[in-house]
Amino acid sequence: MKAILQRVSNARVDIENKTVGQIDKGFLILLGVENGDEQRDADVLAAKISGLRIFTDENDKMNLSLTDVGGGVLVISNFTLCADCSHGRRPSFIAAARPETAEPLYEYFCRKMTDNGISRVEKGVFGADMQVSLTNDGPVTIEINSKDLKK
Repeated sequence: MKAILQRVSNARVDIENKTVGQIDKGFLILLGVENGDEQRDADVLAAKISGLRIFTDENDKMNLSLTDVGGGVLVISNFTLCADCSHGRRPSFIAAARPETAEPLYEYFCRKMTDNGISRVEKGVFGADMQVSLTNDGPVTIEINSKDLKK
């Protein structure tokens, strides 16, 4: 399971000119579910993200977590994170989990964020054509892969 985190001062997702999810301070999380991912991947990823200390403290040091600052998350499913661009010019998405596997894991990941103390968890709509707007704070953008974390 892959996640791209962007520390934001605000973010929102619209579908057909209607806002379906919106947060102020927190993380915009683009989430890609790969073949072979399971609930344990979501468990470790959600725990890591909720405790990641990338908000600044009173000394301007990255020392505070999402829970410390009371931030929210906007989680957007994004199968294109699973792209393989190693051959030719058209990406292959064969590594992306099929929707019948990916959607339940996406929903499970969102629930795990709540279980890990995040009080505001907003979402896009799985499989929809979405327009995502954000103000990246920093900018701070971090990539995390569940396969790189100890399970």
